[in-house]
Amino acid sequence: MMSARPVLVVDDEVAMRVALSESLNSLGYDTQVASSAEEALTQCEGRPVAAVIADMKMQGMSGLDLFHEMQRRQIQVPVVLMSAYGTIETAISAMRSGVIDYLPKPFSQEALGEVLHRALPHQSALQKESTRGAGESRVFLTQDPITLALLKMARHVASGQASILIEGESGTGKERMARLIHAWSPRAHRPFVAINCAAIPDTLLESELFGYEKGAFTGAVTRKPGRFEMAHTGTILLDEISELSPHAQAKLLRVLQEREIDPLGGRTGVPLDIRVISTSNRPLGGEVQAGRFRQDLYYRVNIFPLKVPPLRERRSDIEMLLQHFACQSARRNGRPTPKISEAAIAEFLTYDWPGNVRELENRVERAILLLQDGDALGPEHFPRDEARPASSAVSALWETERTLILRTLARHQDNRTHAARDLGISVRTLRSRLKEYSNLSTEPVDGAS
Repeated sequence: MMSARPVLVVDDEVAMRVALSESLNSLGYDTQVASSAEEALTQCEGRPVAAVIADMKMQGMSGLDLFHEMQRRQIQVPVVLMSAYGTIETAISAMRSGVIDYLPKPFSQEALGEVLHRALPHQSALQKESTRGAGESRVFLTQDPITLALLKMARHVASGQASILIEGESGTGKERMARLIHAWSPRAHRPFVAINCAAIPDTLLESELFGYEKGAFTGAVTRKPGRFEMAHTGTILLDEISELSPHAQAKLLRVLQEREIDPLGGRTGVPLDIRVISTSNRPLGGEVQAGRFRQDLYYRVNIFPLKVPPLRERRSDIEMLLQHFACQSARRNGRPTPKISEAAIAEFLTYDWPGNVRELENRVERAILLLQDGDALGPEHFPRDEARPASSAVSALWETERTLILRTLARHQDNRTHAARDLGISVRTLRSRLKEYSNLSTEPVDGAS
């Protein structure tokens, strides 16, 4: 079912316009195209459109210029910007001005569909996936040079067929990277099947992974394909492969060696054509040395290794991710996008994030739900017993916060109401901080309210 109004694609590259139009059509959207922002404005005024998807960088007016001109002309249409990694911060800033969303390049058709589903909730022809939430867009946000190099390498190897092992701590985005590799690969339009290796008990291993034939056991009233067969011609993700039992490892090794499965009750093997991506939150080589993981299986899954850095090693991403998740969560919960105080940013920058990006996203989600309309996100929305910085950074954080508050007070001639508003915290929180400072310092900090 096509949308009532078309989606307007704006890009000065012919190939990109064609590719986007084809993707949108396959998702059920009618489309029209424009090769420049100026042409897009003419089309918007001549024929109503459902949404505009525009590139950030184009000859002449940029995508951001197009958005501002649409605002000036009162063209009330959702705008999505496409941006390369180097312009993500600009895109996030634009979202605070009203841009509905952005797509960091490169992106998959799934990510495109999810963005439009959020932008056009009543017109979208895309059905929500039952296993994924709208907030789990298949993009990997980063501006960290090491992680950008990792993504470049991942995209390069995506075109091949070699098995890939992605290592990294829990919450760093290993599955997201696996889905990106699939989206960049020649198998992008084929199945992507993820298996949580820690969640399958040995008693269900064979039937769950390899399937069974009708009559294979009592209750098998029909044939059921296993996860491997469902992934045929596509990609299979063995998530947290280090959690497999020795018995499961032996079964998996045979499948990867023979490239065929034996369903329970079957008489012949079923051949497989699959790309294998595995993840592990522990160094798999160390698991081999400890005798907990088979060396022969390790060599099968570790043909090309990738390691995702923890968030504490890419601190340049923290503020960007904080802004992104705040915008995303506010929109999802029907709230206005909040301002984020400098004190909150300082606290986030000095925390070590043991739960990585997933912890940051969850913490922002809870804070948005606690936020009162009109308030800025401040440290008080991130409870200190949960968001306490690493011990090595506590002193630095305290000094940073203290200096920021005192300078802001001085700028406002010690007016606490104005200073609190500028800091994005409540007067009550400001008063508490000042009391804390006065107890620990002889420097006069109290001022008029």
